[in-house]
Amino acid sequence: MKFKIVFIVCVLFSQLINAQELVSPNGNLKMVFSVQNGGVPVYELSYKGKMVIKPSKLGFELRGQQETVEFGSEMDMKNQVKDPKSSLYDNFSVAKTQTSTFDETWQTVWGEEKEIRNHYNELAVTLAQSGTKRQMLIRFRLFNDGLGFRYEFPEQDRDLVYFVIKEERTQFAMTGNHTAWWIPGDYDTQEYDYTKSRLSEIRQLQSDAITDNLSQTSFSPTGVQTSLQMKTDEDIYINLHEAALINYACMHLNLDDKNMIFESWLTPDAMGAKGYMQVPCTSPWRTIIVSDDARNILASRITLNLNEPCKIEDTSWIKPTKYVGVWWEMISGKNDWSYTWDFPAIQLGITDYTKAKPHGKHGATTANVKRYIDFAAAHGLDGVLVEGWNIGWEDWFGNSKDYVFDFVTPYPDFNLNEIRDYAKNKDVKMIMHHETSASVRNYERHIDAAYQFMVDNGYPAVKSGYVGDIIPRGENHYSQWLVNHYQYAIEKAAEYKIMVNAHEAVRPTGICRTWPNLISNESARGSEYQAFGGSKPNHTTVLPFTRLIGGPMDYTPGLFENNISKYNPNNSSWVNTTLVNQLSLYVTMSSPLQMAADLPETYERFMDAFQFIKDVALDWDKSVYIEAEPGEYVTVARKAKGVNNWFVGSTNGEVGRNVNISFDFLEKGKNYIATIYADNKDAHYKTNPQAYNIRKVVVTNKSKLTQYTAPGGGMAISLMEADNTQIKGLKKL
Repeated sequence: MKFKIVFIVCVLFSQLINAQELVSPNGNLKMVFSVQNGGVPVYELSYKGKMVIKPSKLGFELRGQQETVEFGSEMDMKNQVKDPKSSLYDNFSVAKTQTSTFDETWQTVWGEEKEIRNHYNELAVTLAQSGTKRQMLIRFRLFNDGLGFRYEFPEQDRDLVYFVIKEERTQFAMTGNHTAWWIPGDYDTQEYDYTKSRLSEIRQLQSDAITDNLSQTSFSPTGVQTSLQMKTDEDIYINLHEAALINYACMHLNLDDKNMIFESWLTPDAMGAKGYMQVPCTSPWRTIIVSDDARNILASRITLNLNEPCKIEDTSWIKPTKYVGVWWEMISGKNDWSYTWDFPAIQLGITDYTKAKPHGKHGATTANVKRYIDFAAAHGLDGVLVEGWNIGWEDWFGNSKDYVFDFVTPYPDFNLNEIRDYAKNKDVKMIMHHETSASVRNYERHIDAAYQFMVDNGYPAVKSGYVGDIIPRGENHYSQWLVNHYQYAIEKAAEYKIMVNAHEAVRPTGICRTWPNLISNESARGSEYQAFGGSKPNHTTVLPFTRLIGGPMDYTPGLFENNISKYNPNNSSWVNTTLVNQLSLYVTMSSPLQMAADLPETYERFMDAFQFIKDVALDWDKSVYIEAEPGEYVTVARKAKGVNNWFVGSTNGEVGRNVNISFDFLEKGKNYIATIYADNKDAHYKTNPQAYNIRKVVVTNKSKLTQYTAPGGGMAISLMEADNTQIKGLKKL
């Protein structure tokens, strides 16, 4: 009996002898790293003494000499034939450890705060693999609100110089059957509604969660995408994502739903490989944000802090932009991107559009674009986006066509020079549109000429698109090769002083800190789906916890007309929000690029409500998260950059509720005129969405407000500092 006890103690000692602890600056989070039996690297994470990530394995499986294994067995390393050339997940020992602490405050070019504190404790563990001369360093950074870690491969002997990743084996072992807000894992699209379920229910709900898209590739019945938001039964919020996705494949998560363990699942390329690496190199950061207060998830800046500082020396040309555009009329089906129906196929440089009969539904005409420019100028908006201005839209999609657009040749009814001069005289900036039809090779072929064309004609920003299956054929939207393309486009745009708003690209991972000309992305289910059958009424109460963790979204809010059939009798879609909910999104879904997406003639019917869109800021000194619960509600107050004005937005889910706001974030001793945009008591996203009221009151930092928000509704408030003469006659709150 004594022998057994001694043996057990020895085993435990051998497992813990290499254990390293790392504690967050405030002491709430503790990470423990160890090398377990067999030399397997393992980490675990606790929050306020409660385990949130159980012991989870780390490492890689490389492409070695063994044959490809069947799907399903890839999750089980124990049952595979071991190939020493393929294993970077075992036979490790700790060669060196180094700890440090870091604390700085850095200035943003734009964002939710003027300044961000970057404060963490770090542990760097160098691992040596027995039987080879290979080394792998795992760097952990523990912040007050979460953990970031990545793999680093330093220069070393010939045993590890070039290598191909078969699987990244990073695990996130959950402590229970948590509630999750998720979208299906997919190599080609993120444009899904979110599903709320227990982790154990993902498998049975997966097929219904996969709705139609123009390009989609699912990979597993338990695969989900990051950023993944979860909540434990003990009311602890856990968010899994990645930061600084550079020269690497986008990470999904695959769930072992028997053991509740997520494992990283990288997007493969056309050959099935998940990464081609050359030492020295690093992986992106894997992030785990943790709090017992949902507001802290939204306030976390881990994703930005794990990216490198800004690499653009002069950022004066990067300007937050509020815009309208020739877009919604095509999305709704009122008009079209194409010019003619005469040609079944287009060949650029050969097809003669001067001989074509216009079909009369082209949206990007000179006269129509001028109308949008006039509207923008009249209401102080910065820019106008025009889609469908360039030749090639007649057969742009679904034909696996390489040379689909040239990005410089306009249709006959789009007078480029006239529009350029007209916009300049009105002090309105034009926003370029580059739809690639996912022909990435073609875009790179033309990108310098396209960007120079923008510079020559006064277009400071581009909206790029990647609709459809990728060319080169067989590639996926989120593989390493495509990630490198998106980065190439951003850096190339910076050379030309162009801001980028990429649609259908890989989801953002905080790279906008390093390259702030990446002013926005789509990379999720945006407002356009309100014209494609509608999105769930609570969709925008989930996005701040998921998609927006990585960076701002060009969600294109401001849809005031719910009934799409009023624009297109053949489209019975319905916008599943109230009008006031649309106003709230300009604050709750912060972005330095915001569209007023509806038609000018619709806004002219609701100019009192449109005033909020005109007033709301795009860039902020400070953000205060007043209340939040994923899938239910988000209420945020933000101070406009450089002035003492605030804006409040509250976005509500499917159940009507009261919002309670204390204005204690306001400056003491100051009066503010609060213009409150609110749902009527009888408002409802489906039955009465345009029922709203607007009132003005005076508030101070001692004021409090209780305000009803309807199902699918919201609230928006502008708070303008005022003197005694300006507040005369107004009621105090």
